[in-house]
Amino acid sequence: MINQGEQAPDFELPNQDGEPVKLSGLRGKPVVVYFYPKADTPGCTTQACGVRDHRADYLAAGATVLGISPDPVAKVKRFHEKYALDFPLLADAGHVVAERYGVWVEKSMYGRKYMGMQRATFIIDADGRVAAVIPKVTPKTHDDQVLKALAALA
Repeated sequence: MINQGEQAPDFELPNQDGEPVKLSGLRGKPVVVYFYPKADTPGCTTQACGVRDHRADYLAAGATVLGISPDPVAKVKRFHEKYALDFPLLADAGHVVAERYGVWVEKSMYGRKYMGMQRATFIIDADGRVAAVIPKVTPKTHDDQVLKALAALA
């Protein structure tokens, strides 16, 4: 996993509408990049709706929020529309960006091992450096943790 103080790896991924979003194109203000395992699952929905419901707080911090999952664009779009999300969700179907950030990891469920997305959040400063890393996010407290990290940037 990349660490605080490192330059955030640049990437370009399609958003829910299939339009490319490039991290370096957002320089000049903080960016919250959060990785989530699977669209429209309970924890991921709690996390995404939390970001949506804290929109005013993120705007006050001057931050752009990007959610990234290994889902294809079509699934990300359905999730985005179903919950009226007002921030971009990006499709990392080949998990290339997840691997670069170190969040594509071996997981285990019911004794079965598989590769998947670790729920983690990176706060990237206006210069493109990782200002904070939240390596194991809890969906219900995600916004509190992220907004506290953003306040420390101000």
